[in-house]
Amino acid sequence: MSKKANRNLTVGFVALGCPKNVVDSEKMLAEIVKAGFFLSSEIDDSDVVIINTCGFIAPARDEAIEVIQNAVALKNKGRVRKVIVTGCLPEWIGEKLFEQADGIDAIVGLGRRNDIAKIIKKTITSQKSLTFLEKASAPFSVNDDRARLLIGPPHRAYLRISEGCSRNCSFCTIPSIRGPFRSKPKELVLAEAKELIKSGVVELNVIGQDTTNWGADLKIKDGLALLAEELDKIESLEWLRLLYLYPAGITDKLIETIARSKKITHYLDIPIQHINDDILRKMHRPDTEKRICRLTDKLRKALPDVVLRTTLIVGFPTETEQQFDQLVEFIKWAQFDALGCFKYYAEQGTESARMSGQVPENIKQKRLEELMLVQQQIAFAKNKQRIGSELRCLVDAPNNDGTYEGRFYGQAPDIDSICIIKNCSTEPGQFIKTIVEDTKDYDLIVRQIQ
Repeated sequence: MSKKANRNLTVGFVALGCPKNVVDSEKMLAEIVKAGFFLSSEIDDSDVVIINTCGFIAPARDEAIEVIQNAVALKNKGRVRKVIVTGCLPEWIGEKLFEQADGIDAIVGLGRRNDIAKIIKKTITSQKSLTFLEKASAPFSVNDDRARLLIGPPHRAYLRISEGCSRNCSFCTIPSIRGPFRSKPKELVLAEAKELIKSGVVELNVIGQDTTNWGADLKIKDGLALLAEELDKIESLEWLRLLYLYPAGITDKLIETIARSKKITHYLDIPIQHINDDILRKMHRPDTEKRICRLTDKLRKALPDVVLRTTLIVGFPTETEQQFDQLVEFIKWAQFDALGCFKYYAEQGTESARMSGQVPENIKQKRLEELMLVQQQIAFAKNKQRIGSELRCLVDAPNNDGTYEGRFYGQAPDIDSICIIKNCSTEPGQFIKTIVEDTKDYDLIVRQIQ
């Protein structure tokens, strides 16, 4: 099939999942365009629909299956010719996916991401379902993420510095899906960062399953701190945000690096999962309540304006009311600026799924709601305290009502609240000076003053 012929085929693309999946989606989109296919954001009436899935926890899988079934329904109506499913879900359950969503034409594992254009050509002419789960390159290699087609605003991007995870948390499927931890070589990270900055990106958000572990497999001590220092030198980069910082991996060197830098945002995303020592031990987390409290204190003293975000799990097997109450009291003490909380899901193949003392669903839901209500009160109070303060905001996009969406350094893209900007006279991708006038739930209402 020639490149000219490819232009007659329309590819609809659906990107699901976390920022790591976003990067994979952006790489596949670039390959699709490079091959000459016509790309559409709408799956209706597309020749081929590609769904890049997440398979991390049950709700993500349920969402993916629903999207797949909707695409298959369009195919059955004659509005779509082929449905291809890529990403973590095929990698996790393999050919069983054909049984869960009858009508899929091809499944594609993580190792075949860069072959998506060839896979489209094979699928469009095949009369049977195809499987592409074998590794296209060396097992557990590190992907080159350069030459991507960014999904979001062109002034911000995710920078993936590692693949996989070797922490072996008892509740997590990531090592089974994405393999053991391996660092992306420094030269490749810097090359990708410079490519993104040259294309107009001013905000890089560093991601990986465990970013604080970067360099450990390369025998580099304080790897993330050293890598951040190199990224900090790139001209035209304004914001460098460090996400997914494993608490045990946050060193004094890293804290000092952040404190010295004018580009690394004083925003740290630190998933602690729980605070009770017994629960942490059963999770296979090396942290303890004492260490986490000490780290929280240390960060607030070293970075007085730091914005802290964390992630928690409630209802882990054997979690008692007393242990949950301990977690709530810790949240009240720690005063996190942002917090994500999940009910525990017993994922097949994980050690925790086989544990006795599984917590009933209704209790997990009750604990989730209670904890998030406590966090809501903390977040709303912190927002109120910002009224009257000046914030440097990055303008993201216009709204239909004449306002603009933007963010200050304490708001990460896609997961956090936003700034609603009034009287904005600046195009997206630019930084402006604002004053906080009010709040709207989790969001800040600001006015441009420069």
